[in-house]
Amino acid sequence: MTLLGGGPTHFRHVKQSLIKAPILVCADSGADLAVKHNLQPEAVIGDMDSLSDATLAKLDPARVHHIAEQDSTDFDKCLRSVTARAILAHGFTGGRLDHQLAACTTLVRHPDQRCILMGEEDLCFLAPLEFQIKLPVGTRLSLYPMGQVEGRSTGLLYPIEGIAMSPATRVGTSNEVTGPVSLTLPARLMLVMLPVEYIAEVLECLTGTP
Repeated sequence: MTLLGGGPTHFRHVKQSLIKAPILVCADSGADLAVKHNLQPEAVIGDMDSLSDATLAKLDPARVHHIAEQDSTDFDKCLRSVTARAILAHGFTGGRLDHQLAACTTLVRHPDQRCILMGEEDLCFLAPLEFQIKLPVGTRLSLYPMGQVEGRSTGLLYPIEGIAMSPATRVGTSNEVTGPVSLTLPARLMLVMLPVEYIAEVLECLTGTP
């Protein structure tokens, strides 16, 4: 599934995702961008506080799912409302920093979803408890803890074993691949960030298929 939010994004990246994940779901004003590019989403989910009236008039009313509560983001509303083998999420990492941080929190709140945040340069996903991936030596791989967590790693220039990581103390940004990477973690609290060109490798690791 391709999930499109209302934040800044390059639509060529969305088109590339639609080749791999042709089901398009929009979060609120993400539908404005979809309709602008002559796409009819399978569903539009959110509180509809930013979707334009012009776009709303062009949508099939049966595909618009209004969730009125204001206690969660539209991204959160989407992840708790859909089921997919994997979700490629665009329009949630550019623009406002508070939106980006909220999107990262949403990944942790929905560990059952294989959701990958797609940015202009990087992608981000919640690491499984056991994770293996093959990437070119020298690839930048960042680990960002969303809570206190320790783990074990192989194939990284800076191993993480024995290091208590947390957002307030120690993070693992700008690490580097030295060989086949494996991570073992006790809790679903670690975000992995990679250059966006390795989306096929990430999908293969998370779903078993490229």
